[in-house]
Amino acid sequence: MIIKSFTFNPFSTNCYVVTSNNETVIIDPSCQSELEHEELTEYVDSTGSTITRILLTHAHIDHIFGCARLSEQYGIGIEVHREENVLLEQATFQAQMYGVELVQPPKPVAQLEEGQIIEFGSVRWQVLHTPGHSPGSVSFFDAKNSLVFSGDVLFQDSIGRTDLWRGSLPILMDSIFNTLIPLGDDVRVLSGHGPNTTIKRERKANPFLVDFSPLS
Repeated sequence: MIIKSFTFNPFSTNCYVVTSNNETVIIDPSCQSELEHEELTEYVDSTGSTITRILLTHAHIDHIFGCARLSEQYGIGIEVHREENVLLEQATFQAQMYGVELVQPPKPVAQLEEGQIIEFGSVRWQVLHTPGHSPGSVSFFDAKNSLVFSGDVLFQDSIGRTDLWRGSLPILMDSIFNTLIPLGDDVRVLSGHGPNTTIKRERKANPFLVDFSPLS
């Protein structure tokens, strides 16, 4: 498995391109500008692989800028949790609120569900429903390789904001303490923003976690 990360758009959002046995999955296509789109597609094309899925951890605008163009270019649909459909449908309105341009993404071809297994090449991920930052936020857990793509749930030294539509700090903390942390200290966390980290590091040093009493 080869993981290539890109940081795109004014929100510095991470996009992950994961390739295994000539199959590629894109997580959060955040490329906004022409140069960003070219950088991403040039890399994908250089792998000689086929894009089989476009997965969204959630549908805030900074994670979906490239959905429409990539979906059309490669003939592959997007997948997102059903609780994010409203956000996806209101994508252009979201963009107007932030004063940026965005092409409306297509309707999802599939809905991601808690416990769902995603397989491509030799990769096997489990979908974890991790709401709080948004109602349908999901993380993708790779038990074999001890890593999780956490979207905007958990970052190095920080957590996802909860002041947006249907955000909730108690729900977010429940997702972190009862879903992500139990994955184990050795699990690498590949976040939606910022550098990679580990569950152990955040459990011990993240200022938003060390003094928080988790929900029972």
